[in-house]
Amino acid sequence: MGNTLDKQHVDDAFHWHCRHTWRRSSVNTLWCLLGCSIGDLGTIAYFQHTGIPWPVWAIMTLAICNGLLTSIALETLILLRQMTFNAAFKTAIGMSLISMVGMELAMNLVDVAVTGGAILTLEVIPLMLLAGFLAPLPYNYWRLKALGKACH
Repeated sequence: MGNTLDKQHVDDAFHWHCRHTWRRSSVNTLWCLLGCSIGDLGTIAYFQHTGIPWPVWAIMTLAICNGLLTSIALETLILLRQMTFNAAFKTAIGMSLISMVGMELAMNLVDVAVTGGAILTLEVIPLMLLAGFLAPLPYNYWRLKALGKACH
């Protein structure tokens, strides 16, 4: 019975109205978006400009993997100001993979929905970035507010 009351108290304490947490979550999400976008958009641009005839799903899969890797690399570099390389890398690897994967999927789904494939245009890039930012933001807020966990 004590556990039920404790759980209810924790649930009652969580809310979606904290401006400070939204701000911190937004900054964290933007850093993640920057890292993910470098690998993701770079991969799509490479295939678009070289004309290598890969299927769209293969390009998108590689773009997602590269986006995750560049996000981890950027986070490691940022964290090097605060800790050793090993600690920074472990922290970057321990970031929320759920958030990064959600971001990557949102960006690539928007690209396919708008352009019909793995194609970057001036019209689709802002939409991809917006979707990549908005998709994980509520999760990042919840993770920071309810669990006290952030990547920075």
